[in-house]
Amino acid sequence: MSAKDCGHHDDEEQLAKRITVAIVGVFVVVGIIIFLVWAILHPDKPRFILQDVTIYAFNLTAPNMLTSNMQITLSSRNPNDRIGIYYQKLDIFASYHNQQITLPTLVPRTYQGHLDVTVWSPFLYGNAVPVAPFLEEGLSQDMNTGMVLLNIKVYGQLKWKVGTWISGRYQINANCPAYISFTDRTKAIQVGSAMKYQLVQTCTVDVSLN
Repeated sequence: MSAKDCGHHDDEEQLAKRITVAIVGVFVVVGIIIFLVWAILHPDKPRFILQDVTIYAFNLTAPNMLTSNMQITLSSRNPNDRIGIYYQKLDIFASYHNQQITLPTLVPRTYQGHLDVTVWSPFLYGNAVPVAPFLEEGLSQDMNTGMVLLNIKVYGQLKWKVGTWISGRYQINANCPAYISFTDRTKAIQVGSAMKYQLVQTCTVDVSLN
């Protein structure tokens, strides 16, 4: 190989190194910008409130079968004044002592602007759902004493929106306790054959990277 060929080869290597360094530099700068935007505008997680629960049916029958039919009103507030929220998927269901007692109900995809409030009113159904024997006894006792603690749970995915930039998917989990009194009618409003309970109960919310 001649000295001229060696020089040409060295030039190509230098050019390749410069291009690689430039590309890496661009990625580093973009990463720093995204990090700074995220650090400055660090989003607060949305706030959920269980407004009310309307019970149409809640019957425990042998052997260990629970039928429940209810409608809930759930509100969500975006506390951020510079960040929007895309709710990609939200499944809502009722549980008793961590056992799911209704099918999950999917609410429509929603965009929530800065400081906006969104309200959903889904129906939750559970027809002859088998209840674990040890839970059946506790549920019977709760119903006899007149107070049952249900948990309305929300599982889904969201994305943050800052200007035209949209983040990756984050997992959102919310848990809303609902104390339902079956004996004290003063705590409920009769709606036809149903009983509506005004709760205005704050939910716990966790948001984590999916």
